Amino acid sequence: MDVNKIVRPSLVGFALVGLLSAGAWAQSQTGSSTNTQTNSSDVKSDTKDIRHDKKDIHHDRRDIRSDRRDIHSDKKDIHNDVKDIRGDKRDIAKDRAQLQQDIQKYGPHSAQVKKDRADLRADRQDVRKDAKDVQADRKDVRSDEKDVDADKKDVRNDEKDVHADRKDLRHDRRDRRNDRHGH
Repeated sequence: MDVNKIVRPSLVGFALVGLLSAGAWAQSQTGSSTNTQTNSSDVKSDTKDIRHDKKDIHHDRRDIRSDRRDIHSDKKDIHNDVKDIRGDKRDIAKDRAQLQQDIQKYGPHSAQVKKDRADLRADRQDVRKDAKDVQADRKDVRSDEKDVDADKKDVRNDEKDVHADRKDLRHDRRDRRNDRHGH
């Protein structure tokens, strides 16, 4: 066997390996600078996301407080309407008794009986109106409670987003440090 046949392919192989490793080294050097730029933009976007998520949390908590005030106000309205209904029902009972007395005293078609019947009709209308108000207020309370639950869920999600963004920010800063120091 000829020595030239063995040495020449080995030298060509070593030259190719050296060329490929030099190219890989050069590529990794340019890659780290673009990676640093990418990490820098990641840091900026993560800090921006954190700022926006904190604003969202603030707005959601404000919405929760507002909804709770609405719930309290609606419950107070319900309480007042229920009191009005009780009072109107007492008036209806008194008006019925008065109507029966006036029918016996003045007759069924007298002016006094007509006035009593009109008064009774007005009290019944008040009861119906107050009952509708109670229904509407209860519906508002349910709606506000759903809004509070949705806002609480938004707050939890925003807090999770802030946590994730802070974690990403830490990782991006760590990657930038490692890129600068060559680790």
